[in-house]
Amino acid sequence: MGRTARALWVVAATLAVAATAHAYESDQYSNRLLPIADAAPELDRLTNEALTEIAEEWRGGPNRQRFAHEIYKRLGGLFWVDRIERVAMKSPEVEKLPQYRWRSIFRGAPFWATRVNFFFGVGATIRVGDTLVGTDKLGHFMSQGLKYYRSRLAGWNEERIVRRGQIGERWIFGQLTTSVYSNADLVANYEGYLFYRSLFEDGVVGGKPAIVEFAHGRATLNRKFTWRDHVNDYWDEALNPSFVSPALGRYLKETLPGLCDEFSRQPEAFVPSRGAALKQRYAAIGLREAPQYRVDRVCAESRSELVLAGGS
Repeated sequence: MGRTARALWVVAATLAVAATAHAYESDQYSNRLLPIADAAPELDRLTNEALTEIAEEWRGGPNRQRFAHEIYKRLGGLFWVDRIERVAMKSPEVEKLPQYRWRSIFRGAPFWATRVNFFFGVGATIRVGDTLVGTDKLGHFMSQGLKYYRSRLAGWNEERIVRRGQIGERWIFGQLTTSVYSNADLVANYEGYLFYRSLFEDGVVGGKPAIVEFAHGRATLNRKFTWRDHVNDYWDEALNPSFVSPALGRYLKETLPGLCDEFSRQPEAFVPSRGAALKQRYAAIGLREAPQYRVDRVCAESRSELVLAGGS
């Protein structure tokens, strides 16, 4: 199959799933040193309001699947962009990095390197706690996390549950249509799964009790939810880089050295905190590590090349 035929095939596949796929990738490389306000308080408020409404309206027995689905109805959605994701994208209460859809680390890459992103650009980036996060991760958390949780309720084991996310990233929701196998997507999926479990199971999140308690046909909340319990540096695609197609990889290797001046000013902003612990935490969820696209590694290689060139 020639390049043109392959391109047309990818376009057709993309359009066929555009109504259901999270087509936007995100970019936490660009403008990452600019300060923006923490979105966690607003996102926490919206999430806890939804939980409170569901609990107050609840009538019936301890139906975990129905309660989880009620959360999804309020914060997720059947369309391209989940409701909480849309709020993060549009609300003036949630500050975004000053990025534009076609002004990103992918700008200038050819269609066959970026595929769907060539047409749709990148999504917005917000800050949750100390972590930069693409707004698409909120949708992964709510929607894909629920799919994982439903699989658990259906009796799937953990290995089979996480494999469904790997398949999604390899094919229609990831590398096939975007050239990107997003490790951060898989982390957000898995943390969403832990969130749904933590609604009803003690100790899933940091030793905390379950959020929901059923008794006498009603539901009560034992504690508040916070996004900070789930978001960490592995949600950041500059700190936990995606595994990308060879064409996009070649392009990134050419453009990422342009961030070395920023790296020299604030190197700690380009390195994940608790990196070893996070690597262990997500060892079984199918990450395809790509440290060659981390800015600290890129800049170290660039310095080595300059030293060698100067000494020749």
